Amino acid sequence: MHLRQFAKLYLIVLPVFFAIDLLWLGLLAKDFYDAQIGTLLKADVNWTAAIAFYLVFIAGIVHFVLMPAVEKNSFKQAALNGAAFGFVTYATFDLTSLALIRDWPLLITVVDLAWGTVLTCSVSSIAFALNRMGAKAR
Repeated sequence: MHLRQFAKLYLIVLPVFFAIDLLWLGLLAKDFYDAQIGTLLKADVNWTAAIAFYLVFIAGIVHFVLMPAVEKNSFKQAALNGAAFGFVTYATFDLTSLALIRDWPLLITVVDLAWGTVLTCSVSSIAFALNRMGAKAR
């Protein structure tokens, strides 16, 4: 049952995460990132690495946030743990980048931490609600 639930939640999170994050990266914040770190960005995205990140990150959301929230049937837990997971995981990248990469902008770190928190909270909340709606429909 655990694996089946994991797979079901994963398939719910996948399109929700992609839709929200690609909207952010592709439209809303594209100019911001280009202006802040454009000189550091590759001309061509390494799609293998990008997709690997998404697949791993989504597995983390399902395992660390949604499975416990669904088990306790707690929307609040999904939202709060989603926010915490997003903050901690994005902090791992952004604070390390701030520490190690020459001329890494503090503004990028602040905006990215906020985005990771909001994104993961939103995705976790929406996925929890969709899962609950699907369970009630049966």
